Amino acid sequence: MVNQCLRLWTPGIFSVDSRLKLLFLTKVFGAGWRDLGDQIRMRSLLLVSSGDNLDAALACGADALVIGINDGQVEDSRKCSRERSEQARKRSASLFVAVHALASGAVDADLDAIMPARPDGIFLPAACGGVDLQHLSVKLAVREAELGFDEGATKILAVAGANPASLFELRSFNGATARLSGLIFGQQELADALAIKAPSASLDLARNLVLFAAKAAGVPAFDAPAPPNVGAQRLEDICRAAKRDGFAGKCAVDPDQVAPINAVFGAAS
Repeated sequence: MVNQCLRLWTPGIFSVDSRLKLLFLTKVFGAGWRDLGDQIRMRSLLLVSSGDNLDAALACGADALVIGINDGQVEDSRKCSRERSEQARKRSASLFVAVHALASGAVDADLDAIMPARPDGIFLPAACGGVDLQHLSVKLAVREAELGFDEGATKILAVAGANPASLFELRSFNGATARLSGLIFGQQELADALAIKAPSASLDLARNLVLFAAKAAGVPAFDAPAPPNVGAQRLEDICRAAKRDGFAGKCAVDPDQVAPINAVFGAAS
């Protein structure tokens, strides 16, 4: 359904058609917008591409959907609207939409396409520290003012620890912005940067540091996704270990992963 790691799932270069499709998706999913502070605790974050069939994603019970885009599978936005609008209106999950990393220079175009549809939040890949969060927050505040939205209504989910340099900036997430609603460990991106594979002591250290950074900032930490082909029992074991470590939830890359994640992280400690 989607690529198994955040690095591959994170959007590439957005085409005009891609941004139109994101606009449609946020209009549909955002129809039932509400303040994230009034929602239940997030346990499962399902990463999907805007080119995927969303039926299973909508029905799987994920607490939040994070919509990326696969430019190699962009569909006509009008056709997408006709086929998916009815079931999408029945969604119960929160919606976050991915943008490019701030260093790409493409974030303004992403936000111009996404914000009029009022998503619950923005998913920021490869956040290098609190400065990135503040930079994105200012961009969101400008668009909220222009569109007549409440200031601060748009939340931010950020991928942290995605490269070695960012690990030295983790403490700066604390107090950077009230928009921050969670940190996600960028395991695959960091593994690529270090030219290593999991399991690894280096990745374990970085994972713990991201967890500590989230706790210090007063937001939940979400564990990196497991491979899409992991068995249900193995996934439950992974989730239990993450919960014991202090993670509030876990990313999923397949709708079938959502139920085990919710069961483990929703259970009493």
